[in-house]
Amino acid sequence: MNLIVRSLNRYRASVMWVMAIKFLGTMSELTLPYILEHLIDEVVPLGRLGPVFLWGGLMVVMSVVTRQLNVTANRRGVENAHNISYDVRQALFTKTVNLSGTQFDASGLPSLISRMTSDSYNVQSCVQSLQTICVRAPILLLGGVIVTLTMDAQLALILCVLLPVLVGVCIGISRYGIPLYHRVQERLDDVVRIMRENITGIRVVKALSKEEYEKDRFAAANSAMAGSDIHASTVMALPTPVMQMLLNTGLTLVVLLGAWRVNAGEMKSGVILAFLTYFNMIMMGVMGMNRIFMMFSKATASADRIDAVLKAETDQRVLAAGETQAPGGDEFIRFEHVSFRYGGGGDHGREGFAGGEREKCLDDISFSIKRGESLGIIGSTGCGKSTILNLLMRFYDAEEGAVYVDGRDVRAYDKDELHRKFGVVFQNDIVFNDTLRSNIDFGRELDGEAIRGAAEDSMAAEFIDSLEDGLDHVADIKGANLSGGQKQRLLIARALAGDPEILILDDSSSALDYKTDAALRKAIFTRHRTAATIMVAQRVSSLQGMTNILVLDDGRCIGYGSHAHLLETCPTYRAIYQTQMGSLS
Repeated sequence: MNLIVRSLNRYRASVMWVMAIKFLGTMSELTLPYILEHLIDEVVPLGRLGPVFLWGGLMVVMSVVTRQLNVTANRRGVENAHNISYDVRQALFTKTVNLSGTQFDASGLPSLISRMTSDSYNVQSCVQSLQTICVRAPILLLGGVIVTLTMDAQLALILCVLLPVLVGVCIGISRYGIPLYHRVQERLDDVVRIMRENITGIRVVKALSKEEYEKDRFAAANSAMAGSDIHASTVMALPTPVMQMLLNTGLTLVVLLGAWRVNAGEMKSGVILAFLTYFNMIMMGVMGMNRIFMMFSKATASADRIDAVLKAETDQRVLAAGETQAPGGDEFIRFEHVSFRYGGGGDHGREGFAGGEREKCLDDISFSIKRGESLGIIGSTGCGKSTILNLLMRFYDAEEGAVYVDGRDVRAYDKDELHRKFGVVFQNDIVFNDTLRSNIDFGRELDGEAIRGAAEDSMAAEFIDSLEDGLDHVADIKGANLSGGQKQRLLIARALAGDPEILILDDSSSALDYKTDAALRKAIFTRHRTAATIMVAQRVSSLQGMTNILVLDDGRCIGYGSHAHLLETCPTYRAIYQTQMGSLS
């Protein structure tokens, strides 16, 4: 709810203007039955056409004014709602991309997507209604009651008895409905998660002929969401038939009592006609209030979910100078007794993490790299290779120990200052639906020479030059029109284009043949010799030329040193080498 109030406050002047116009439009609408009653009871009995046309013309004018004011207010209200929705989505996206790895894991990607889409739409609908229905419905309700009281107090008492009951029903049901809509949005998160998994892994699904299995899995999640939505909607719809029954009962009483009083000469027939019209308006006002309660309940649940992300305080503060003691020596990158475990919940898939308390993913890891040196990391799946990269780039903070870059704890860097030092190719990196040039540049406004040089260094120039439109060739979503090797070379070109101080290659050459892989490593170590390079790979041949190689097993360092040194001292590394290469050299 606070989110909706803050959003409205930002466009306060425009929102107030809409509400003022809507107020005038509704007030002019309230005059129509009154004019009708005066026309029937006072003007028609005079038997002159002039006054009839005059008052009839006044009704037409007021009808046109009412319509124009309402249309103007509605259009401006829609514009305000769209602007507010835009701001909410923009703020939510900005906050999302700045969440730490731990916060992102806890929220979960499907939940963040549904908050960005369906939740923001619910807020937009509520904001639009607050400017229009929330003005019109109460005025029709209260204005109709006040006018009818001035016309005939006895008939109006029927409405006065019914209104507290109607309002009580609406408030009671809406308070019960908000938690139900929370559950609906949580079920929607599950639907988005399964849909995302299937879209991402559609080739696996088709290859294993699991279309029916996934269809059943989606149907189960979809049914759960539909069931929750039906339950919530059914509960929130309960006031409607109750109110209709009460209002129709009241309307019947008004007709009966009014007819009796007209017959007794205590009131004029025009009054009862105006009363019925006002009763209709009051019914519209009550129905509008019920709709407001329904929409408000849904929007409050959605706004709370969005606000939970927007108000999340960062769990990664920047350390002040002097809070950490930087290590001595000329090491550019240094890990000192680093231990870490993933924790929290959500849809993520990080190695070694599935929610709750887990074993350490890294346990007492120490190593150092100087400028121009390189480090290879090898080990079984889930041993902590990618976790080292996550800590180095400060996607997560180490539980124990410290990570240093250029003599400073990574926690002492501003995030942007730290990340500008890196050129990165992640294991599951993405090619965007854009030109190859834009994919390499990635919004950095690099000159053509830097882009071309990076393409040559990464061996990507070979296939780019074979394309008719070269760097202007448009890659499909996720690079679907590129081969695995072409995508990897394009991603490596992106990492090299900014001439980084630290180059990270996370299993980025797995789709390359040995000749291209060797040429790539030669180009990197020749033309980017001042960079500190960290390469994660499963192939020993990709790491043989590294200054040092770190061998991991279950988050622990079981070997560290050059290729030759590890062949002599590390049985695990030697076994990997023998398996891949056939024999010792």
